[in-house]
Amino acid sequence: MKKFLLLACSIMSFCALHAQTAISEEMAFRIKNEAFANSDIDKLSMYMTDLLGSRLAASEQKLRSEQLVVKKLAEYGLSNPRSEFAAEFTKGGWDSEKNYVAMTKPYYCSYAANPKAWTGSTKGLVKGEVIMPGQIQTEADLEKWRGKLAGKIILMPVTQQYSISFEPLAFRYTDEELANMETDPRPGRHNYRRQTGAPRAAMTMPSREQMMKQRELQQKFTQMLKDEGALAIINTRGTFNVTSGSGAQYKVGDPEPLPEFTLPLEDGGRMARLIQMGEKVEMELEIKNKFTDNQKINNVVAEIPGTDPKLKNEVILIGGHLDSWHSSTGAADNASGCIVMMEALRILKALGVQPKRTIRIALWGGEEQGLYGSRGYLQNYLVDNKNKKTLPGYDKFALYLNMDNGSGRFRGIYLEQNDLAKPFFDAWKAPIESLGFKTISPRTTGSTDHVTFDRVGLPAYQFIQDELEYDRTYHTNMDTWERLSLEDLKIDAAIVATIALSAANDANRIPVKPGYPEAALKGSNGRPF
Repeated sequence: MKKFLLLACSIMSFCALHAQTAISEEMAFRIKNEAFANSDIDKLSMYMTDLLGSRLAASEQKLRSEQLVVKKLAEYGLSNPRSEFAAEFTKGGWDSEKNYVAMTKPYYCSYAANPKAWTGSTKGLVKGEVIMPGQIQTEADLEKWRGKLAGKIILMPVTQQYSISFEPLAFRYTDEELANMETDPRPGRHNYRRQTGAPRAAMTMPSREQMMKQRELQQKFTQMLKDEGALAIINTRGTFNVTSGSGAQYKVGDPEPLPEFTLPLEDGGRMARLIQMGEKVEMELEIKNKFTDNQKINNVVAEIPGTDPKLKNEVILIGGHLDSWHSSTGAADNASGCIVMMEALRILKALGVQPKRTIRIALWGGEEQGLYGSRGYLQNYLVDNKNKKTLPGYDKFALYLNMDNGSGRFRGIYLEQNDLAKPFFDAWKAPIESLGFKTISPRTTGSTDHVTFDRVGLPAYQFIQDELEYDRTYHTNMDTWERLSLEDLKIDAAIVATIALSAANDANRIPVKPGYPEAALKGSNGRPF
């Protein structure tokens, strides 16, 4: 019996030593009180959208926004706020300076158009007939238009159709949906996203060979347009709004592409139908875009330094991407994530916390073009991909929390199939369950900056969020301050502050995934992470 008691005590002592802990009830109260009674969200949200404006990667607007955000982080009293180089960017900088687009025949109508990033300018105000070449699928289709394009404005095929939707534009996850997220789907579909808005038509994906052939034909057609003196290219995408689409295939030193812009379905569709009716459609345009040679993607970084002699060099990282597309102020995508992370650190700084580990904020650049900012951070601090080895920062990386799904309320977190992380979040969420943060999902979610770190086995996670109107507004000219749910952002900031501080002060930290980083280093094939 005595041996059994000694063994039991030893096991209990071991478990206690290695158990995860939440912050104290007193600190949880202080965080919530600061987040809700003294919130800076109302002012900060306008600062990060209306004042910053659009923030296309490497643009002058983005460089301006970096300095304004550094200034705000300094005002919050954070340590060493700075803009730091992350990665080279061959496209260079591009800014829209003037954009006037109107139909003038058969009658006048001004349009809310969006210039395509890294495309060129008109020679002042130009006027021309709008023509529809249709789908260019063969060389014969191409030749049919040779010699007929000078002075014309080219309306590319309108392939999208509007369908009335009886689904709500915004939603919150139901208890049933959240419970479903707690089940492990392996193998199978990992993440859960309810689709909102108009239903999407089923798509048959072309083969790689077909895609390459179609791309080659499109490039030939675009070159023909330029050689013959076409005025501009019109794309049609999105309903009720103007989407950014993707940027042109351009790099510094290339010839300036033709002017190209996007219209919403309603406007592009109207002109297409008029042309199909036999009406002559004409437009006038004045588009002025500015190219610059800046080939640097920067991140904005600041921190609250750790104070524990043994743990202060370990880092709790929180972040979201600062860059946006140029059609709006990028409110939901992703000023919202930056606002929450900045407010979380403001809360902790205002409370005078002295975390054991360093809590660092990183607001990424170039996420929209391929996670440039977070990948640059990884290569500068954590992993030397070229030489296939980890850097000192890898072993000091304790946690990354990412936000990039609009301004909806946090309902839990995706664990990226890392079962080792569950006991930590189970403990850390205790003080914030009353805010609706309850769901710990083993599932994965992708397409944003936490993936950069998860790929090398590091503990990096994205929140489960109510998506509200996200699918309708992101990457469009509607992604403005009005898209933000300020009350949800206040709750999210309190949740981030709580988890970040819990992780910073916990005696233990989430382990790297078993088998990493070796699995990532062996499988990279020289590609940048």
